[in-house]
Amino acid sequence: MIVWINGAFGSGKTETAFALHRRLPGSHVYDPEYPGYLIRRSLPTKLTQGDFQDFPMWRSMNVSMLKYLDAHHDGLIIAPMTLVNRDYFQEIVGRLREEGVDVRHFTLCASEEVLRARLRSRGEGADSWAAQQIGRCVAGLSDELFREHLDTDRMTVEENVVRIADALNIPLAPDIQRDGLFDAIENGD
Repeated sequence: MIVWINGAFGSGKTETAFALHRRLPGSHVYDPEYPGYLIRRSLPTKLTQGDFQDFPMWRSMNVSMLKYLDAHHDGLIIAPMTLVNRDYFQEIVGRLREEGVDVRHFTLCASEEVLRARLRSRGEGADSWAAQQIGRCVAGLSDELFREHLDTDRMTVEENVVRIADALNIPLAPDIQRDGLFDAIENGD
């Protein structure tokens, strides 16, 4: 099973993904941004303008990787990624589902005020790329296609992890804190 955790920048996708990962032995966090980084670093600068999600190869790379992981990894796959374009969502999540992959989707929702405060707390100013995307993300993710919505304004990360696990009907192990998010990323867990 793949769990796609969607949401605007600052909604808590990555934090929630790794908190869920810590509570699900054998799970793996797959970051769909990495193929985007590969595209940006591999193409001449004049060809990398705009959002890497606009490249069809980004979408097909993620479909291929997620299909491979689903077929060869016994544990849950957790993919935290903002995805607000309906066509791109269908091209990735819809295609995976059509090909028999069990993809569960959750959108972490927050008010624009809360999103801006969270971005400021991580050092991103009002003019940052992430802050400029808030309106587009909040509007796009309100669409029924992007359900199940989880309100994160007044919920803790832990509460959202429990809500996701309950929706998936999977038991959670106790949360054994690791040394930090970057250790988990570096270890490929």
